[in-house]
Amino acid sequence: MNFSSGDAMVRSRSVRTIASLGIVSALSLFLGACGSFGLTSPTSTVSTEPGVAPEMPSSIHADELVGRWGLASYLDPKDQARTEAAARSQCKQPYVIGAGAHGGVIMHLADQATPQELDLKGSPGGKNYIGPSGPAGGEQDREIVSFDGRVMITRFIDKDAATRYGTMVYVRCGPKA
Repeated sequence: MNFSSGDAMVRSRSVRTIASLGIVSALSLFLGACGSFGLTSPTSTVSTEPGVAPEMPSSIHADELVGRWGLASYLDPKDQARTEAAARSQCKQPYVIGAGAHGGVIMHLADQATPQELDLKGSPGGKNYIGPSGPAGGEQDREIVSFDGRVMITRFIDKDAATRYGTMVYVRCGPKA
């Protein structure tokens, strides 16, 4: 059989949708069982949706990211050092991360021509993310793999975007803003 990339994308989305529904169903059953064992009182209310972790602040602050950055990416982890050097050379035409009006940063989402304000989000596992409002680790987020103030390495959560864009390496141009 010969499938086009569109068929693969549809199948991938279908698998993700089915997996998500399965997780939600399992959590619903689990929470229902908790009530039947007396773990919750009949009058108690749950303040968060099942399966959604509470929002956590990022350990990286927006003001640490605002500034001019050289940007490059790699697909093969063996290319990280070479890619950092390539990103440094891009400071002639830097990628500018701006300060958002609501405490976030102004950056591009995958496949979007216009930058927008994105949130910095933490997670219970200690990971940090950049993305639109919503739970950390969402499909449009990128994980901050490492950050030392001078070099930031990110990877998109969406597998398709991660494949197309690779691991993004940002190297600060000049002194920290």
